[in-house]
Amino acid sequence: MQPIDALDGALLIDKPAGMTSHDVVDEVRRYFHIKKVGHCGTLDPGATGLLILVVGRTTKLSERLMGMDKVYEGKIKLGETTSSYDADGELVGSLPVPPFTLEEIAAQAAEHQGDQMQVPPMVSALKVNGVPLYKMARKGIEIERKPRLIRVYYFKIISYVEPVITFRVACTKGTYVRTLAHDLGQKLGCGAHLQSLRRISSGKFEVQNAIELNKLVTLSPAEFQTRLIPQLTLAQSLEPI
Repeated sequence: MQPIDALDGALLIDKPAGMTSHDVVDEVRRYFHIKKVGHCGTLDPGATGLLILVVGRTTKLSERLMGMDKVYEGKIKLGETTSSYDADGELVGSLPVPPFTLEEIAAQAAEHQGDQMQVPPMVSALKVNGVPLYKMARKGIEIERKPRLIRVYYFKIISYVEPVITFRVACTKGTYVRTLAHDLGQKLGCGAHLQSLRRISSGKFEVQNAIELNKLVTLSPAEFQTRLIPQLTLAQSLEPI
């Protein structure tokens, strides 16, 4: 494909499972031959859903786009604790699951709402002295992590079929939903881990308006450009500083 020059704007991608956010950036950069591409808000490899990519001069808006509130849906499996707090980690604990009602679980989840300090998990892309925590975790190294202020607007339990909880959560940037899942398991006394996660929205942008990566790479340069959200539209959608 011929290079696409002088493009600016944002692209809404429905990220597939099994790829890092950086993998998606590389795929778009390589396929469309665009030099400046970045993403706004990392999704773990196992997670799916809305990933905002910025192209050209629009990369200057990436910090503000990253700062938007997020909504996720997912599943939590009770009774099993993992090293990474999600399904990609090693099983580190297993306990029987008591006969919970949906109301009992919802009451515990509601206690996680509001402003709170959250400690990032060791298996994460957060960097300390330039080194991602997950690289240290792979070597069996655990270091102290500074708690960060987050806000959980709501943590709703949609359904419960033992041992799996289906939920929806709205939160500020930097919130580790798998930590919420782990902490909920600790409160319930049987342990838990995040089984699956999907980002539904980021600010005013929704996954229903995103394009799947495998469909994106079938587009012509002209079709690709029609998928870009103009920089002016993006700026108007952001909250004032």
